[in-house]
Amino acid sequence: MMQFYDQVKERMIRYAKINTQSRRNSDVWPTSSCQMDLARVLTDEMLKMGVPQVYLDEENVIAYGLLPSNLPKGQGKAIGFITHLDTAEDASGKDVKPWILKNYDGSDILLNKEKNIVMKTSDFPGLLHYIGQDLILTDGTTLLGGDDKAGISSVMTMMEYYLQHPRVPHGVISIAFTPDEEAGGFARGLDFERFGAPIAYTLDGDHLGYYMDQTFYASGAILEIKGLSVHTATAKGVMRNAVDIASEFLQMLPPLEKPQYTSGTEGFYHVMNCTSSCEYARVELIIRDFDAEKFEARNELVRSCGERLKEKYGAENINLDLRLQYRNLNEVIRQVPYMIDYLKQAIRESGLTPETEPFRGGTDGSSLSFRGLPCPNLSAGYENAHGRFEYVPIQSMAKNVEILIRLCEIYGNAGE
Repeated sequence: MMQFYDQVKERMIRYAKINTQSRRNSDVWPTSSCQMDLARVLTDEMLKMGVPQVYLDEENVIAYGLLPSNLPKGQGKAIGFITHLDTAEDASGKDVKPWILKNYDGSDILLNKEKNIVMKTSDFPGLLHYIGQDLILTDGTTLLGGDDKAGISSVMTMMEYYLQHPRVPHGVISIAFTPDEEAGGFARGLDFERFGAPIAYTLDGDHLGYYMDQTFYASGAILEIKGLSVHTATAKGVMRNAVDIASEFLQMLPPLEKPQYTSGTEGFYHVMNCTSSCEYARVELIIRDFDAEKFEARNELVRSCGERLKEKYGAENINLDLRLQYRNLNEVIRQVPYMIDYLKQAIRESGLTPETEPFRGGTDGSSLSFRGLPCPNLSAGYENAHGRFEYVPIQSMAKNVEILIRLCEIYGNAGE
């Protein structure tokens, strides 16, 4: 594993310094032009490494690379890997200053002496799992971007390994780097024919050795309310306060079925944003569940709330837009069980115990699977994603390279 240590370390630090933040509420797609900066870097890097088939889709901001099979008659099952270019906007992704803490001793970590920013083990007890390892950290003012640049670092290092060891047998290996995962882009521009593999794995999650074969069913809703403002002196029987109506809607939702009160396979309603004035209010929420019937019941509850408001305040004053976002990955993945069998085998052969848990979110693989590219998820090994206390153990990225190589070996031996 240590043979990959320097490569993943150098890549992660270099990629982290490139701002690739996406924007959730952008009117354009891809949502930020800066993602192309990393796409170009990866394209150039693949060309310099000698990847035989490289293509940069500038319109959709997707970088592709494909390594043909070196087995007789092109044998072996083709395998693909997909990671995303963008970082979340929950914390700044500009001017990231990554640094390395070697041989972590289990104590609190001073990230920024000037600003007295400390990452405490009492707040982040998961740190204690990485005693003795080397951590890439931020200065406490930005996120790191390990989600998903740790995944990119491992995939690029895996590809480099095969190019440097051309006699190591493998089937077709295809990779793609896509935009806007954090903004709900769901790899919409990915060209399956150009990608060149009938299945793929995303690398997008924390906790080394974990895999995900089920995600939420997900929908999103936007409630818009038209109010009517008049002077308070003459408001009786005339004013229609959109603030009050928005509050009334929120009170209709089950009070304990929210993210902060749920775990495991429990679903929820999550109000992400609420802006309101007397004249106009807008409520944005997401609806999640692992069970298809419970998920539909949740959607129906939101629809019925909208209908009740229309009856009370007039259909012309209430608009509810409720849309499906993605479905549970497991619906597709259970139809190709060998993908999980092979992945668990690769994790075990790399010296880890494969572990899984229902992923309380979605990945690009959720959408890709239902578009015809089965795509379970393997952890990229980062921790505390989307925040200023994000970190990546270098040993986790290096171990992931080993898992990927084992997985390619298994697919190469599997035949068609």
